[in-house]
Amino acid sequence: MALLTPRRRTFTLRIMASFDHRYEKVLALSRALANNQDRMVEAAVSDLHFTVKDSAQEVEVATDRLKMYEQADFLRHRIPLGGPGSRVCLMLSYNGSAWLNTAITSLYMVGNKVTVKFASKGRRVMALTRELYEPLFGTDVSFYFGHGKDFVEGALKAPEVSAVVVFGFDENIMPYEEAFRRAGKKLVFEGPGQDPFIVFPDANLDLAMEDLMAAKFMYSGQTCTAPKRIFIHESIYQEFLERFVERVRQLVVGDPADPKTDVAAVISDIAVERIRLQLANARQKGARVLVGGSIQGNLIQPTVVKDCTDEMLGMQEEVFGPVAFTSSFRIREEVVARAKDHKYGLRAAVFGGVEACKTAQALVGEPYCHPVPDYLFGKFGTVACNQPRSESWHGAFITKAVGGYGYSGWIWETVDGSFRIKQGPKLLRTETSLAA
Repeated sequence: MALLTPRRRTFTLRIMASFDHRYEKVLALSRALANNQDRMVEAAVSDLHFTVKDSAQEVEVATDRLKMYEQADFLRHRIPLGGPGSRVCLMLSYNGSAWLNTAITSLYMVGNKVTVKFASKGRRVMALTRELYEPLFGTDVSFYFGHGKDFVEGALKAPEVSAVVVFGFDENIMPYEEAFRRAGKKLVFEGPGQDPFIVFPDANLDLAMEDLMAAKFMYSGQTCTAPKRIFIHESIYQEFLERFVERVRQLVVGDPADPKTDVAAVISDIAVERIRLQLANARQKGARVLVGGSIQGNLIQPTVVKDCTDEMLGMQEEVFGPVAFTSSFRIREEVVARAKDHKYGLRAAVFGGVEACKTAQALVGEPYCHPVPDYLFGKFGTVACNQPRSESWHGAFITKAVGGYGYSGWIWETVDGSFRIKQGPKLLRTETSLAA
């Protein structure tokens, strides 16, 4: 075993002490979130129209995840990507409140200073988050109140910024590729999903149904990892849809501040207009709406659509709302080909026996992000087989690497003077730090 020099030993001990100091602050943040749960829920309901139920659960999940850093002892030996004092700029999406702290702290825990921009729709959530952070983190975590375009362009110019992390829409960030090439800076992008949900005839239908209901309609369908393209084997298609429609009819639609509400209005006007067009396109091409289908303002009634084909807009574009586009399939090879034939590759869920396991194996990508010659389509970053979303996404951004293929997520970076793309599941902390 090689012995550390006195200087190296001092440096290593300093890094370890800094990690312990940061971990104590994150634990204090976890306690502060728990103590301010009612305020966070109120802000999420007001800003984002998330229901009380979803918002309260999000705070509980976030506080639990922040404690998971105890399992990440190897982080003691990592330093910021750009060296001491360097900064990472983080731009967050609107579909979150408390969970956003997992992304912020993931960057902070490896010694980065962090500048955070919340979406404009989350002003109260951002103000409360800032209030909780300032006494604990001081200037190590700062908040930006300007426009997204100015945020990204400013990060590209600032010499102390080593990396930019963006949660958003692929079409908005793609035009910046050449700018990142020129700047030689790293971009970590987390984007949309149009996740396939596949059920074989020998599946535990109760398990599949419970996961579909929970994952599809939480946050009124406004999550990247919600089931979007729902494929049911033809032998159970009718039975499954009857049960599905019955469950959807039981959902309570209304005021997000009412604790009984399951589905509330969608906050994004763009998402509502896209769903309006997706439903019109589905009807025009022969699909049938079994329940729901109406839109009043931004309130979309929970909807199930039958007999969808892959060329329909609802199967091609991300569906960011409480609408389920469903289709039947005959054999494994067919559903694998259809699931792969898409520009997004974030998450897939499969339920059933041997055929389901083979399907999952055919869809899953590498365990961790890796260099690719170009955007890689037909693979998924997370594939769950007979495992609900609550389990397959456990510890996301803390202990579990997440992210996808295609246009669901990527990394741009320059290594030894050469620009490259990486895809697959990733940990923000690892991608914005180096081994000491």
